[in-house]
Amino acid sequence: MADQPRCKPVVLSADERDNLLSWSRRSTTQQRLAVRARIILTCAERLKNGDEAKRLNVTPQTVGKWRERFQIHHLAGLTDEPRPGQPRTISDAKVEDIITKTLESKPAHATQWSTRSMAAVSGVPRSSIARIWRAFGLKPHLTDTFKLSTDPWFTEKVRDITGLYLSRLKAGNRSRITKSSTP
Repeated sequence: MADQPRCKPVVLSADERDNLLSWSRRSTTQQRLAVRARIILTCAERLKNGDEAKRLNVTPQTVGKWRERFQIHHLAGLTDEPRPGQPRTISDAKVEDIITKTLESKPAHATQWSTRSMAAVSGVPRSSIARIWRAFGLKPHLTDTFKLSTDPWFTEKVRDITGLYLSRLKAGNRSRITKSSTP
């Protein structure tokens, strides 16, 4: 088997070595970052990619990839790059506006906001409104406050019902008193 070509040596500063040692030993570090830190630490010992790969139980290509990324970007090169995907379309200001409207106003011709009514007013899809409300724990259909009735006869009805309860309570007390006083 032909001897592998020598790789560019990895030279670590004291701070980089301390960070890499910390990442490789700390139990809360993500495993992929800990493995990358171990790869760079072994690269600093001037081993070949194949020897390092055997020692760390990874492929030589993996060692080569992280060695190269470290030499270009140093410690920042060991973290993952942003993943592809559609960027956010709803700004933080728009989210704040939706939350403020939900908490501080009521829709026209309704008692509370629904995802449909908020979507119509804000121009944001219903599913996004639902996601925002869920993220912030908002439930506009549930109220936490006491509401008085708008019935014009409300006071009289409350007095009637309260009177029934009180008269029943007094009758119950009288029967207990008469039962306990009789020998």
